[in-house]
Amino acid sequence: MDDNTLRQWLIECFGPIQGEMAFRQIDDLPDMIKDQLMSQDPSKLPKPDEVRAMMQAFTAGGLNSPADMQRTVAEGPINVKLAKSLALQRAGGEGSQSSVSAETAEAARRAMSEASLWLDTACELDPPSGEPQVLTRTGWVEGTIDAWAKFAAPVAESMNNALASVIADRLGDAFGGEITGVFAGPVPIPIPEGMNSPAQMMKLLGNTSFAMQLGQAAGALSREVHGGFDQGVALLSNPAGALIAQNVEEYAASLDMPVGEVMSFLALREMAHARLFASVPWLMPRFEALIGKYARGVDIDLDAMEEQLREASAMDPESISGAVNLTKVGIADTPEQRAAKESLETMLALVEGWVDCVTWRAGISHLPHLDQLREMMRRERATGGPAERTFESLLGLELRPRRMREATALWERIGATEGSEARDAKWGHPDLLPVLPADDAAGTAGAAGAIDAAPSGAASADGSEAAATPASGADALSAGAGDGMTVDWDAELSRLLDAESGDDDADDGAAPADGTPQD
Repeated sequence: MDDNTLRQWLIECFGPIQGEMAFRQIDDLPDMIKDQLMSQDPSKLPKPDEVRAMMQAFTAGGLNSPADMQRTVAEGPINVKLAKSLALQRAGGEGSQSSVSAETAEAARRAMSEASLWLDTACELDPPSGEPQVLTRTGWVEGTIDAWAKFAAPVAESMNNALASVIADRLGDAFGGEITGVFAGPVPIPIPEGMNSPAQMMKLLGNTSFAMQLGQAAGALSREVHGGFDQGVALLSNPAGALIAQNVEEYAASLDMPVGEVMSFLALREMAHARLFASVPWLMPRFEALIGKYARGVDIDLDAMEEQLREASAMDPESISGAVNLTKVGIADTPEQRAAKESLETMLALVEGWVDCVTWRAGISHLPHLDQLREMMRRERATGGPAERTFESLLGLELRPRRMREATALWERIGATEGSEARDAKWGHPDLLPVLPADDAAGTAGAAGAIDAAPSGAASADGSEAAATPASGADALSAGAGDGMTVDWDAELSRLLDAESGDDDADDGAAPADGTPQD
């Protein structure tokens, strides 16, 4: 890349005055970094509007001055302001609605109000105080980013300390003991006194890099979620819950189902979660403790981190993103982490199983396609969407129920034998919660994943039948398409034909495997 190309690109990014100033600053960079910058392929430079957006995010993130940098490192392992700024940019980007129309908002509020009335007949837990919200994607980011940052903070702390250790102990000599600049694109930001040691500087870079990934992941996730409890935990400060209107409408369109029915189904799930978390004061603290226990136990492979740093194209937040990615530098779970993860998965399964149970009972007489929607939701909760999986890579932990079907069947059996009041009373204390049957398969996660990935009524990994919904064989077969599963179509077709040929001999009073009553 020659000087004229770089000058023109800087002018397009920052305007004629600031662009020229930035170009003149290039001469003041260390030779190693300047040569690295000039050797870049011009076609691979970021687009000017992307650079402007990034600089705006850095400004919103409080990285305007050397004093801001020192304060950012002192405040914690994640620059939450920067993460929020980037998340809002992504959430409010192309295709996102900046507000909710009055008609859509009224439909969503009506759906949540009706769902609450339906739940009165299906569970004994009281609704929370306050009014549920109808949110845009940016509204969801505003309401949840602090919770995500809280969950991710222990992991980010481990990452920042490991980065500082690698730089100080292994790579310090590569910088002559001092770093003279950090970059937002190619624009140098001065390093304040006391922060120009490589180890201290890497804490700032780790802080910033983790925040950038967190913000991008949260912004992407805002385009997938339907409500405030989609991850199975309470993230919004409003205990009454919320629906993300645009995502609900797009989800209904993707399923080719009536928007009103899909909205009512999602409202039922949201209101059921809201009742549970509002009525069980120990539930969210238990989740926070388990997530914290797991995250604090994260161990970093310093050799892998050193390799990622050596492969970085520059010492800037984007270039070192691989060094703070747990999928690349995390060490396998310790026994303590595996225990915390197993407890967390069990709690998630019990929560999602109870919600699935009461949602079916509350909605069966109101929603014609409830069984298909219920099955689709089970599959989505088991596999997660692309953004959800990206987000989980930052935490090193999947917030998905591995044994949701088994938990649903368990809650159904308790309700059938002891009644709904006794069923819901088991949330009164952690020691009263029912125990999921032991998983005898080779691995809990693998076996449970097989159960949740199996078509409705298919055999699970341990030979037992996975909990079936009342959906027809055709519905179950079609539900398997397009959700990321590998389907044995010959076996599925044979099963469907066998089921149809046996319809005349079937016992009309037979209940499905999960204990769901039949009409």
